[in-house]
Amino acid sequence: MKDQTNENRLGTEPILPLLIKLSIPSIFSMTIQALYNIVDSIYVGRYSVNGLSALSLAFPLEMFLISIAVGTGVGGSSLISRLLGKRKTEKASRVAEHVLLLSVLYGIIVAIIGIFFSRDLISLFTDDQALIQMATDYVRIMFIGSTFLFVPILSSDILRGEGNTLVPMVAMLIGAIINIVLDPFLIFGKGPFPELGAAGAAYATLFSRFVSGIYIIYMVLNNDKDIKVDRKEFKFNFKIIKDIYKVGLPAMIMQFLGSFMVAGLNLIVGSYNNDAIAVIGIYFKLQSFVFMPIFGLNQGYMPIVGYNYGFNKPDRMKEAIKYGLLTAFVITTFGFLLFQFIPVTLVSLFNDDPKLIKLGVHALKTISLAFPIIGIAIVASTTFQAVGRGFISLIISFLRQIIILLPAAYVLGKVGGLDYIWYAFPISELISGVVLAILFITVFSKVFQNMTERNSQ
Repeated sequence: MKDQTNENRLGTEPILPLLIKLSIPSIFSMTIQALYNIVDSIYVGRYSVNGLSALSLAFPLEMFLISIAVGTGVGGSSLISRLLGKRKTEKASRVAEHVLLLSVLYGIIVAIIGIFFSRDLISLFTDDQALIQMATDYVRIMFIGSTFLFVPILSSDILRGEGNTLVPMVAMLIGAIINIVLDPFLIFGKGPFPELGAAGAAYATLFSRFVSGIYIIYMVLNNDKDIKVDRKEFKFNFKIIKDIYKVGLPAMIMQFLGSFMVAGLNLIVGSYNNDAIAVIGIYFKLQSFVFMPIFGLNQGYMPIVGYNYGFNKPDRMKEAIKYGLLTAFVITTFGFLLFQFIPVTLVSLFNDDPKLIKLGVHALKTISLAFPIIGIAIVASTTFQAVGRGFISLIISFLRQIIILLPAAYVLGKVGGLDYIWYAFPISELISGVVLAILFITVFSKVFQNMTERNSQ
């Protein structure tokens, strides 16, 4: 009965109130996640510009770990929700057990890599020994404690698979609060704590994830709903792993592209000066506050579009697309205005060094030129995923981040120096946006035509 009620709501309630109702919890969760990401950088930036550059060098490696977690979590959550929809609760519980096993296995593998190869990985991005040492200290701690990254993320996705979004939001809030409180003590050495700099940020993040992980794993193990994790019932099944990554692998690859893109940008701008690496880090932390609400919006938007597509309701589907695109445009346009009119304030959150502010202000104002169309592009890509054509989204992401952005940044740097590199961002967004628009109009004209023809038969 509960499932039927949810289906009726997706197919009958007014679109705009429904979109708001479904999106608000996820937008709040994503905003908390953005806060989680930015706090370390603000405190470390206040500690030193070099510390901020070190975190920027470590950022692609963190993104790589998050890519593994997100891909596995999306695949597991999707499989669990589909099995529950078919009333296969036992099998859904077995999937949850495999997801938890994967979180531990990944944690062990990454910890080994962190112990032996952290310095080698950081050395790929710079030859500045001071930065290498600082970033290595940070990465080694994060890698060794990566189980506390994988377990909370994947446990949250297990719960989301059965429709529980409240517990993951609370877990994220717990982690963010602990991180904010601990950061200044461990970074600056306040009270009884030693001054640890960037390494202190890693320890604070690790402990906050540990506490939130304990909370959410407790909720998973003591779940009173559909998913029942039982160690005695567990039997390894490779088919479950395969089914998880049927959906999870494309999501993982899209996340990998982001990690590769940031690493490439660090290499390009780092050849000019270390402050530029810090600016890259500042930008990506600040942009998360603009884009994370869009990703939260997508959590409510996708099921509405997918449901009405499946039930052949083109008018409701068109209305959902209209409101989704419009909302995203408003959010990212607001971000554009912030980056254009208060860039000094934004950069100064991290450090008030005059050279960094001058470089950062120019970068933020230039990069954000394309913000108004980025929100539309994100929701348009999600629309492809909602109707089962996610490969198009993957192609657009690859085109934007790898095919256009990195070569453009390299060439512009050679032509006009560091100041020109930032124009690679709006150029890549504009070109990929045009391609996306053509594909969107072409594909969905046919989709709506087919839906209309089916309704008339």
